[in-house]
Amino acid sequence: MNQHDKLQRFLFDGAPVRGALVRLDGAWQQVLSRRAYPPVLKTVLGEMMAASVLMAANLKFDGTLILQIHGTGALKLAVVECNNDRTVRATAKWDGELANKPLSELLGEGGKFVLTLEPRLDKNQTWQGIVALEGDSVGQMLENYMLRSEQLDTALVLASNDSTAAGMLLQRLPEGHGEAEGWNRIQTLGRTLKADELLGLGAEDILHRLFHEEEVRVFEQEGVSFSCNCSRERVSNMLTMLGGQEVGEVMVEQGSVEIVCDYCNQHYVFDEDDINQLFDYDVVAAVREARH
Repeated sequence: MNQHDKLQRFLFDGAPVRGALVRLDGAWQQVLSRRAYPPVLKTVLGEMMAASVLMAANLKFDGTLILQIHGTGALKLAVVECNNDRTVRATAKWDGELANKPLSELLGEGGKFVLTLEPRLDKNQTWQGIVALEGDSVGQMLENYMLRSEQLDTALVLASNDSTAAGMLLQRLPEGHGEAEGWNRIQTLGRTLKADELLGLGAEDILHRLFHEEEVRVFEQEGVSFSCNCSRERVSNMLTMLGGQEVGEVMVEQGSVEIVCDYCNQHYVFDEDDINQLFDYDVVAAVREARH
């Protein structure tokens, strides 16, 4: 069976634990093809992308799960989004060269982790959790977040390279808090999974290698793909929110307005006629008149 760009959920019948494995190949390549990320940032972003799919896997939710890390150091922002239809996208912002250092050092002091659940239809119902960053890796930070904010014991094994981003999530079910032995056994086995195995083996082989003595119920695999929902209409709406004065100033200075999507690198160019039509008046003339 083709294991590329697949999510595999599973459940243990003999222990209060659920799990998921994900392997992203084409979807991860789509992200890397759009911007030249420093090597250490490829690792961070790839692990976050795998983690977003894993964390969204058990949500019954029509919308988008967004993971963000904000820093004050060389790494300013890394963000990934996973929709309930298993489409993903990712981007990052940084200053200068990023040395091969622990994530906590790249982010500097005062870093924050933000998890957002954004419903597709009713944005007023958006939920957001914000915590200080704890840990030297994406996996450690997310495990700490899940324990502190959701009171869920979680084990994450994440890895990425230039071709693949992959991960495994094990989570103690809420009803299993009184039964520690099963969780401890499963998560101890899970943490023996090595990065090269995670990146190189399919889900079936990984589950057999780790849990061949356990009763594992495996669900049908789900496909994952890269998709960016940016559009000219969305960019137009953003420009409208900025207002005619601000957009007109850019038009006068640059002769056009160009917006580049951070996620997919799509360029959207608006000339004077486009802007005037958008605001339903001569924006450039109004700015020039105001300057005189």
